[in-house]
Amino acid sequence: MDTWVIVLIVVAVVVVLALLALVMSKRSQTAQVKKREQAREHLQEAQVLSARADKDQALAAEQAARARRERAEAEERQAVAEREARERAARAGEQQSEAERLRLQAEKLAPGVSADGQRDTTQQIPATDYSQPAHGTSQYPEQPGQAAQYPEQPGRTAYPEQPGQTAYPDQPGQTAYPDQPGGATRR
Repeated sequence: MDTWVIVLIVVAVVVVLALLALVMSKRSQTAQVKKREQAREHLQEAQVLSARADKDQALAAEQAARARRERAEAEERQAVAEREARERAARAGEQQSEAERLRLQAEKLAPGVSADGQRDTTQQIPATDYSQPAHGTSQYPEQPGQAAQYPEQPGRTAYPEQPGQTAYPDQPGQTAYPDQPGGATRR
């Protein structure tokens, strides 16, 4: 073979190798560009996700703080309500005790008088010892026409519920039953 053919083959092989190297270089650069682009996209996505995560974490921390604050406020409101309820119950107990004390004092001062100044007919009449005759009456005061007088309540008979008996001596014409002539109404 001639030399020029060998040189031509060698030059052709070198040109082909150079073209292959150039194509490979272009492909490599394109791949690198794609990889860089993909890496940038991943970085941007990572930044977005990181920002979202930071935002969500901040919101979660804020929500937890709000929940703790609301729980503390609710506990405080509950404590205040319980304290007020205890104070109110204590005041009510004190008022009840004072009312009972005043009622007992009023009962000592004027037995049988109700809050409106009238005689209290709802209270039971004091028990009488029936083994002894009542002052100025027969032995059994429950017999008709033999009603006993209570010395501590002048004018009040032992049985004001009996028709015709005066239930309210300070109110003439008032009887224990409203169906009786001049009778008082029950309430």
